[in-house]
Amino acid sequence: MPQRRYLVSGRVQGVGFRWFVEHEARRIGVNGTVRNLDSGEVETFASGSDEQLAELRRALERGPKAARVDRVDEQETDFDFSRYTGFSIQGAW
Repeated sequence: MPQRRYLVSGRVQGVGFRWFVEHEARRIGVNGTVRNLDSGEVETFASGSDEQLAELRRALERGPKAARVDRVDEQETDFDFSRYTGFSIQGAW
């Protein structure tokens, strides 16, 4: 199963971006996690089919209404998905 790391830059913190990603990832059916980074970026790890991951990337490029996405960097990863069933937000209350 393909695995990707996405790094999203722009106005992506404080605008509900992680919750948007969680909603879209669950709708699409990918496993993984999303978190804010100290750099102001949002990092997402996802595992799914090529089609699912392409759909997730389009969602990341769009973002929620209050966000401004400047860039989405994507790379393959060997992230350990064994502890994830479904999709979760890291650092949420």
